[in-house]
Amino acid sequence: MREEIEPAVLDVLRSGRYILGPQVEAFEKEAADYIGAKYAIALNSGTDALRIALKAVGVGPGSEVITSAFSYFATCEVITELGADVVFCDIDPHTFNINPEKIGERITPKTKAIIPVHLFGQLCDMRKIMEIAQDEGIVVIEDACQAIGATGPAGKAGSTGDIGTFSFFPSKNLGAVGDGGLLTTNDEKVAEFARSMRMHGVKDDRYRHETFGYNSRLDEIQAAILRIKLRRLDELIEKRRQHAAAHDDAFSQMDNIEPPTEAPSFRHTYHQYTVRIGNGKRDSIFESLSNSKIGCAIYYKIPLHRQPAYGGRFSEVKLPETERAAEEVLSLPIFPEMTIDERNAVIAAVKKELGDRD
Repeated sequence: MREEIEPAVLDVLRSGRYILGPQVEAFEKEAADYIGAKYAIALNSGTDALRIALKAVGVGPGSEVITSAFSYFATCEVITELGADVVFCDIDPHTFNINPEKIGERITPKTKAIIPVHLFGQLCDMRKIMEIAQDEGIVVIEDACQAIGATGPAGKAGSTGDIGTFSFFPSKNLGAVGDGGLLTTNDEKVAEFARSMRMHGVKDDRYRHETFGYNSRLDEIQAAILRIKLRRLDELIEKRRQHAAAHDDAFSQMDNIEPPTEAPSFRHTYHQYTVRIGNGKRDSIFESLSNSKIGCAIYYKIPLHRQPAYGGRFSEVKLPETERAAEEVLSLPIFPEMTIDERNAVIAAVKKELGDRD
């Protein structure tokens, strides 16, 4: 997209407007329209989107927030930072997303919010989660940092919960050339709060601070680039899906490997193409592929309830599906520009390690 992006960047440089200018304003409108939310507030990271979302609904000391332990550390980090208690819930073994059937047993009178994480590009079962939350009067904050464009029966990622949060880290399906984030909501008060928080608590007068906030603004250059990429996002997602389908066809014929599950009526965006490797072979395959210069990764080999930062606070917590996934998952290369030869090289390398079923 060089021919579109480079002139757009130069236009921003020449404009002299680098922070919260017309590019950010236009991107917020276009992103809200794409996601299906009334408001979109551009921020400097997905982490800040989560942090501000939690503050917007009053999460703090004495609150509990239910979320998945199979996610990136930022999901739980912001909960703990605000003085609230993290309550980890186990995952569905096929989608790797939080298991709605397990949420009810985690709810207490202190539960303030649920953060379902749409992991690897697959939407959580938001219909069930919203039913549970609405019955209990609990807020739902979607961690959609890996799932922009993902859909399910309830709608698009970031449009079905009370608040949606997104990351534009460069490796995301919609990636900037640095950090970036977005908060979406249909609640005008939440949107106003988020706009204030990103500017040190300023509301109407830039020198009058209503509360303590952050410096969390998306740059104009990033917004200009994201606007261009957003227009092609569905096209790029479809290319990912085509590569994923080819991987599925190949790996479904092999033992000791389970391709990712796309739930019926859901649209997986394959931010990562994550398989299960059985019989304790995951680490050896990871090493072999890495040695062959085939980029692969293990997300997340240390679940959140086992992270050293918590100092053993969750040592008694047992999440068997989360812990099994951490020992078996492997993310294989998938990206829109992947060639058929590259795709076949990945499949051949995995076959070499695992062998065909026959």
